[in-house]
Amino acid sequence: MGTISQDHSKLDLDTVADTIRPLVEAGPSIKVKSIITEVQSRFNYTVSYRKAWLAKQKAVAKVFYDWKVSYQTLPVWLKAMTVKMPRSRVKIKTLSVYRESEEVQVVRVLHRIFWSFVLSVYCSIQTLNQNIVPIAFAIVEGETADAWEFFLTNLRRYVVTMDGVGIISDHHTSIDAAIARSNGAWSPPRAWHMYCIRHIGFNFLRRFKASYLHKLMVKTGYSRTEQEYNKNYQRLKEWGEAYNQWCDDIGVERWVLAFDGGHRWGHMMTNLVEIDGSFLPEVGVGTGLELCFSENLEK
Repeated sequence: MGTISQDHSKLDLDTVADTIRPLVEAGPSIKVKSIITEVQSRFNYTVSYRKAWLAKQKAVAKVFYDWKVSYQTLPVWLKAMTVKMPRSRVKIKTLSVYRESEEVQVVRVLHRIFWSFVLSVYCSIQTLNQNIVPIAFAIVEGETADAWEFFLTNLRRYVVTMDGVGIISDHHTSIDAAIARSNGAWSPPRAWHMYCIRHIGFNFLRRFKASYLHKLMVKTGYSRTEQEYNKNYQRLKEWGEAYNQWCDDIGVERWVLAFDGGHRWGHMMTNLVEIDGSFLPEVGVGTGLELCFSENLEK
């Protein structure tokens, strides 16, 4: 392709966007650093981070249309889904638009979306390699208590309607707050809320910076009997009571297998792969949506 100098005016955003379009088509979540590397290898020219980022937005719009069009057509797609797959569940929440304190009557702004495919509602399973099949999805503004309340309310109303279920999540204050607001919908005896041992272990490391105790702490969570738990608990206590106090504040029924009442079905973590949302504009994706549900057959 030849060599283009640093100040070459023809290497504009459209040129860069057209160059990286095949990469965006193959993977919309491509990193901006990868775009810079691609341009450098093609033209022997290092574009700025901002220019690469803007070019990516142009390429995404050319391939998938712009965000405004996408959001405008989203209700149509969801309506088509419910027509094609009856009993699929969709809930769209919109906000009013105001101009100089007066509501604009003909315009609504997308706020949140919840949906679940009919097959997910009636045929949710665990795969042979112990992966959990997603049963519900949402697009929200972030991991806030209000957003989680929106998701969990619709999940309870449309999908998880049986009682005696276990819910495993990360130890996030917004999830705890949403469950506290649920008027018992996600509390005993209707449901039991427990924490993912991977997130508990991460929080332990962040709190104490004691990597040498991480394995012991996780092993304590995996204790299958009260005797095994007491043994591991005492070993942890030998290193300092602060570690035990931190664990006690969580509550053994939330993170120790021996005290879960059978509601975990042996699951200690949420094992869904987190989604890279780097190409989505101001939308939180993945982290908090790692939820798995298991019905306790004894109930």
